[in-house]
Amino acid sequence: MDPRDEHRTLRALGLADAPRDHPLSYPGAWPAASGLLHGDELLPLDRLTHPGRTPVVAVGSNASPAQLRNKMAEFAVTSPIPMVRARVTGIDVGVSAHISRAGYVSASPVDAPAVTRELFVIWLDGEQLDLIDGTEPHYDRVLLPAPGFRVELENGEALLDPFAYVNHHGVLHNGDGIPRSHPGQRPLLTELLARSKALRELFGATPEEFCARARADARRCERGTQLFAEENLVTASGLEHLHVR
Repeated sequence: MDPRDEHRTLRALGLADAPRDHPLSYPGAWPAASGLLHGDELLPLDRLTHPGRTPVVAVGSNASPAQLRNKMAEFAVTSPIPMVRARVTGIDVGVSAHISRAGYVSASPVDAPAVTRELFVIWLDGEQLDLIDGTEPHYDRVLLPAPGFRVELENGEALLDPFAYVNHHGVLHNGDGIPRSHPGQRPLLTELLARSKALRELFGATPEEFCARARADARRCERGTQLFAEENLVTASGLEHLHVR
């Protein structure tokens, strides 16, 4: 197979370019359909629910098979992960108010009662759940209880009490106090750098410079996170009242 064709195939499955290695690709490619992530393959699923595993609604790169594969490989975890498409009502995809050492500004759910989004539910066993919790130090894993939130699987079944990761720094807004949506990494960084001279002084004038400097310096990331708050760009997600696991 031509390497370009192979890369296109991997991208279609969401298995190309993990955001941890390619930050401007954040949140990574999501698969077109539900599947079972097993090593370097995304296989068909024989069922949508998986008793004994914990369902987690992914709003960012945890819905990217490439990112999940990258995280699992770092700790030599080889067990498969079911990934199920779902219609989720009650949350939207906002922008976390922190800068990741991976070089991007990530997504975080925000309260949005009238919004329905197509997202992925990942079903994690105990080892996988501990691992993902460990890779999310800026997030709290919270319950999304009915009836305030509805997670509907492809067969119409409502999923009770799934979890989601909510950023504990808050989320960004555009100046009006209302959480802003995440447009993808390159347009987001372009907008943030254009509006903040202080952020440009820290991270450079382009998304490429931002990613490189963030990946090279943890203290720079911490200072950038503080700068979001100092420039009054941070607001609450509206999900702070939810029960933390």
